Amino acid sequence: MPIRRAKRRLMNEINVVPYIDVMLVLLVIFMITAPLINPGQIELPQIGKSLQPPVEPLEITIKADNSLLLRDRAANGGEQKISRNQLIQAIKQKQSKNAEQPVVIAADKNVRYEEVINVMDILQAQQVKKIGLLASPK
Repeated sequence: MPIRRAKRRLMNEINVVPYIDVMLVLLVIFMITAPLINPGQIELPQIGKSLQPPVEPLEITIKADNSLLLRDRAANGGEQKISRNQLIQAIKQKQSKNAEQPVVIAADKNVRYEEVINVMDILQAQQVKKIGLLASPK
């Protein structure tokens, strides 16, 4: 009578006990060494003068009929209707006082894109460095 050997079955389970032991040892090591580590100290540079507050921007409004309004938020001035030539003169005057004066453009949503680009072109011709567009949030 032939001797039957028991068939070996493949083991389809992973023994995770050694992994848990390693993780617990690492956890203990990190818990012990973490309080011993000194965080680096950063020495910040010091400045001699205080920083100047940002300058309020000039606001150019383009209405639906392509007319321009100018408001100087820094001087708390009201809106004044202005032509393109007067806009150039006003920008030159403001740039002579402060070359870093920002300018924002607020255009009616029915204004053609070309009109906004024309105003931006005028501002760039006057060397305005900071130009922005205003939009209302939804």
